[in-house]
Amino acid sequence: MFDIVISGGTVVDGSGGPSSPADVGIRNGRIDAIGDLSLSEARRVIDARGHAVSPGFIDTHTHSEGALLLDPQHANGLRQGITTEFLGIDGMSYAPLSPDNYRTYRRWLSGLLEFPPEDLDVSSVAAFRSNYDRKVSVNTVYLVPNGTVRLEAVGFRDVPLIGESMERYKRLVIEGLEQGAVGFTTGSSYYPGPWTSTAELVEICKTVHERGGVYMTEPRRANPERAHGGGGVPEALEVARRSGVSLHFAHYRTAPETAGRINDVMSDIDRAKAEGADITLDIYPYPAGSSIPVAYLPSYAQEGGPDELLRRLGDPAERKKMADYLDNEYDRPLDEVVFCYLPRNSRLEGMSLPDVVRETGESLGEALCRILLEEELAVGYLGAPPASTALWRQVSRDCMELLSRPDYMVCSDITPAGSMPHPRSYGAFPRFLGRLRREFGMLTLEQMIQRMTDNPARRFGLTGRGRIEKGYYADVVVFDPERVVDTATYDNPRQFPIGIPYVLVNGEVAVDNDHCTGVLAGRAIP
Repeated sequence: MFDIVISGGTVVDGSGGPSSPADVGIRNGRIDAIGDLSLSEARRVIDARGHAVSPGFIDTHTHSEGALLLDPQHANGLRQGITTEFLGIDGMSYAPLSPDNYRTYRRWLSGLLEFPPEDLDVSSVAAFRSNYDRKVSVNTVYLVPNGTVRLEAVGFRDVPLIGESMERYKRLVIEGLEQGAVGFTTGSSYYPGPWTSTAELVEICKTVHERGGVYMTEPRRANPERAHGGGGVPEALEVARRSGVSLHFAHYRTAPETAGRINDVMSDIDRAKAEGADITLDIYPYPAGSSIPVAYLPSYAQEGGPDELLRRLGDPAERKKMADYLDNEYDRPLDEVVFCYLPRNSRLEGMSLPDVVRETGESLGEALCRILLEEELAVGYLGAPPASTALWRQVSRDCMELLSRPDYMVCSDITPAGSMPHPRSYGAFPRFLGRLRREFGMLTLEQMIQRMTDNPARRFGLTGRGRIEKGYYADVVVFDPERVVDTATYDNPRQFPIGIPYVLVNGEVAVDNDHCTGVLAGRAIP
């Protein structure tokens, strides 16, 4: 007898090959049979007539580690059809850290990851992963983050990694990989990570390469003077070239200022691939992102960590200096900042920074520094989308064209904190799967599912995941290909998608007829 039979659906198996009508039988958490199971007995039958049956979606880029601990049901991810989420992204997370360093980084990251338990055991990657194993609704995968390891190895200090400090750093990375991490990550401007030079990253990535891990990077923006080629894509390619490591670019796409110029944004990467570099990429389907403005503050101000940063913000002369930097030297437009998470000033959530200064008369930099001080750094924001509908549409078209490449996969970049989070936290996968697939027609349903399932499973070595295949874990999504669509918007982001009635994680029904069941069947994998 099967535990569950998913009956009458069309199986899109994740391989990219043609779909076909078939039933799927599940026993003991795994797919046990695919075919005509109409005469079989099952404890439960899910009627999938008129629906597609696919592997659970694998999200290679999220910032869910805090949210999962605070709300293990994690409906915003689960109801997108996501059954596996990657953590430790952009060089920042919680492990491996001592108790004191965890409390330090918990404060610095609070605008993104909120405030998970203060006594959490994150002393090793193994301890960190145990906090999620059978305790949350989705599977989790971890990559060792550069900033986190740097904090543990040398503190929140701008010092070189040489001698014993480099050896300690590499030991922590090796231990993390041995304890189940699948790779190593760096981010654009998340301290203390940006104090790491290109040469240091090469040495670290040699260690990652030797142990079969993948280097995932959000290309550097901060401290470009210590990076090959000024940071960005050139630095990442140089690290891969000199270390031999397999390279993965995080959420890499055109932006409003480069819309329609895919050949330009991909030229360096395609040249490196032609020369033999092993490179993959992921993407989410929106024209603007979300982050934490504490990362905007200048490098010198970050020295010493949150306590010192707050002390500097509390000093009028120091705060003026930082505000002037933001107003006159910083290379991102502050007028596009829209606050999504302000635990002490929640009335400002959904307001833009220009909205705030119209009330106060401050400069943009002055207002941002003041708010960071008032919130003790716990500030999250999203970037306003372009006012031009035509420009937004072009970025969407570019996203689909990029995703049609076999080296791409889908991510959400979930950033769920606050009352006005980025809509990607609720809608990234169904937006690609439904709205954009149907609108632009550049990928077949089978290709789209392959980018969401098999591609990430193969790239990151997730054994027994990513396909509807006998013996594989029963991470399964049942959806209506003609009806599935995102409903989350910038002005109403906390809205669940339509057309994904069933989601199974490790053979247990986690979403049942559009309702989360409360089942916490996620495992720490691979």
